[in-house]
Amino acid sequence: MPRKVGDLKLYSVDDLHDMLGISKMTLRAYLREGKLKGKKMGVKWFVTEESLRAYFEQPEQEDKSAKQEKKYRYVVQGINDLVSETEECDTIKSTIECINSQAIISLFQVAVIDKETDEVIELIKARDFLERYNS
Repeated sequence: MPRKVGDLKLYSVDDLHDMLGISKMTLRAYLREGKLKGKKMGVKWFVTEESLRAYFEQPEQEDKSAKQEKKYRYVVQGINDLVSETEECDTIKSTIECINSQAIISLFQVAVIDKETDEVIELIKARDFLERYNS
């Protein structure tokens, strides 16, 4: 049951789980990744009604991925001297395939690089990349 604090209506992970039928683990992952905006107080996450609206009004993830692929290239690379392999990919799909072809995924990371500036935008552990984009 949502909590009222003044004019603010706050939903816990348990509330959202009961209302939406989404697993608590998925909800917490969305909160950690910033897909769903919320605040952690103590050990509990809380989400406002406005944050829920914003989540459901934003465009689908596929649209974001398609736009991202046009802007970025992806370099799968070893994270230490034991693994010197590097492979460049143009799409998220080909990056996922490249990661999945590796024997030990934990030895790799993905550099997300802006195609125009060649600037590294983000370094992501290969396992985290798969969790983010492999749906």
